[in-house]
Amino acid sequence: MGGQTAPEGGKPHEGTKTMQDDDLLISSAALTVRVARPGIRYRGTRFDWTGFITQVTLDGTHTFCTPEATDGTGTGGDGLSNEFGIFDPVGFEDAPPGETFPKLGVGLLRRDSAEPYRFSHRYAVEPFPIRVESGAARVAFVCDPLPCRGYAARLEKTLAVAGRRLSIHYRLANVGEKTLRTTEYCHNFLAIDGHAVGPAYRLQVPFATCGRVTEPLLAQGREITWSRTPDHAFYHPMEGEDVQAAQWWELAHSPSGVRVRETVSPGYFRLTLWGTGRVVSPEAFVRVEVAPGETQEWQREYTFDAPHPAAGA
Repeated sequence: MGGQTAPEGGKPHEGTKTMQDDDLLISSAALTVRVARPGIRYRGTRFDWTGFITQVTLDGTHTFCTPEATDGTGTGGDGLSNEFGIFDPVGFEDAPPGETFPKLGVGLLRRDSAEPYRFSHRYAVEPFPIRVESGAARVAFVCDPLPCRGYAARLEKTLAVAGRRLSIHYRLANVGEKTLRTTEYCHNFLAIDGHAVGPAYRLQVPFATCGRVTEPLLAQGREITWSRTPDHAFYHPMEGEDVQAAQWWELAHSPSGVRVRETVSPGYFRLTLWGTGRVVSPEAFVRVEVAPGETQEWQREYTFDAPHPAAGA
């Protein structure tokens, strides 16, 4: 079975287009959300092809999303890019070299060696069939299965906007013979109004176990800030009993008051913070375990907010 490939990290992502002509737009009175059609702007093997959100604009003025990288490196992420199985894709461990395994939301990837899975590695892919139904304020994706060694899943994802909120509802049905066990998170490549990461940003969380951070990150209670603009990539995982009961995080640009909050229902078990000097990514992880014939549903809801201008301003 032939297939296309996605680039390894650090190499140009030739499969990602910059054109926006084919993007889907959904909107409310306050929000405009730009969503890439599956397989048009992004054709890599890391991120879910359904609901690939490249920009959110609030009140026609404030923007929140940014590409993972602007110099041709990285893995092609952009805006709100979710991924299944960054470390534990379904079926990889029991796939011998030369066989395929399902990367949910993407397709059947071919394992090309005995090496461990790497999310940035080039894998040949047979994309899953994806159906799209769009309206003015809602777009729905159905990712149909390609059976693979007893694994088969149907992913339904619905994006909807109302007021200042964007909801993403997931429904994963196991239509195969083997249990689906993996994780799902959204990378959230953020740069509020294009501002560089630094002291102006503040990340708030609902737990007091941020853990020990390294410079330029600063942690105090339920808040993480930055002492300066980072000159290299940073990564900080947050886990523990308190984290496993959490549902939300909020990132704010303090000088302007513009902010975004993500709420995960029924909750997340791990929160990680990744970024560079130009992008910051809070990442809330959900456990996925679906027995044959069963379904699992969860939702991510984003609330975007900004101070209202004073009268006459």
